[in-house]
Amino acid sequence: MVPPALRRTEGFSLLGQVVTLALAGIMMAIAVPGYLKVVPRHRLNGAVRQLTGDLMWARMRAIQRNNRYRVFFVSGHEYRILDDADNDGAVDPGEWTLTRDLRADYEGVEMRSNNNPVFSPRGTASSLATITLANAAGSKRVSISIAGRVRVR
Repeated sequence: MVPPALRRTEGFSLLGQVVTLALAGIMMAIAVPGYLKVVPRHRLNGAVRQLTGDLMWARMRAIQRNNRYRVFFVSGHEYRILDDADNDGAVDPGEWTLTRDLRADYEGVEMRSNNNPVFSPRGTASSLATITLANAAGSKRVSISIAGRVRVR
């Protein structure tokens, strides 16, 4: 005769494990397509936040440093911010620059700009600028007013 302590079984049955895996598979099949639709929208929003933050930062640095900060849109996914110490509009030795490639963090986002703004020591911008960022989820515009205000539309 087998003692009662040895008759007791613990753990999961094979049938219980198969049912659990089947339910997990069904839930994944439902969730993954929805997630894939959301990813491009999050990438577009992230790229807009990155660009807006960098533009606001450039404006504030121009005020703090009492110097012009120029923004150049180099390509459809890259821009450069220049601390233009000698105000010649070109990158010279000793001048600080920030180059940001949006494609590195926000895959699939493309950027178009109608102008390269310059932030003055007063915080104003040299001209109006509209930057359009787009991907599969749609598009958003970032505008810079003459007063230097950066807005997302």
